[in-house]
Amino acid sequence: MTDRVPVLLLSGSMGAGKTTVMGEISDLLIEADVSHACVDFDGLSLIHPHDPADPHGFALAFRNLKSIWANYCTAGIERLVIAAVIESRAELAHYEEAVPRAEIVLCRLVAPIATMHDRLRSRDPGIYLPRFLARSTELEGILAAGRIEDFTVDNGPGRHVTDVARDVLQRAGWL
Repeated sequence: MTDRVPVLLLSGSMGAGKTTVMGEISDLLIEADVSHACVDFDGLSLIHPHDPADPHGFALAFRNLKSIWANYCTAGIERLVIAAVIESRAELAHYEEAVPRAEIVLCRLVAPIATMHDRLRSRDPGIYLPRFLARSTELEGILAAGRIEDFTVDNGPGRHVTDVARDVLQRAGWL
């Protein structure tokens, strides 16, 4: 295992395609026989009720990530891909704590708001859809203004997921 741990963070607003692109990245890395693991960060805190001291479950999610990474290390995994919304550079310290020796590359997937909303409507048509649509628009504004990513990749209409994933991996220096 190398001294540093390559970590690819896929950020973007809700509906930008983080989870879908992460799955295709995994497929491309499997084809290239590259040791890796993938984590959908949101899934690490899907509980109810949350601790009042951690209302959004971030502390829990980072504790879970730290445990999962330890297990991946034991299994010989050398790289990690994480799908997560990263709103500020300060958040990266939490990832670095959970994944010791992390060498983080932050990619933001971008798509038109209308496309992200269409994806949300087909993926999450339930009771929280209005909240998700509003949050997607809000997040896109925060992420676009923050410009904290190392690079962006277009995941808008007409782009095939394999092309998007390959672009991300090439820009990250992983292929």
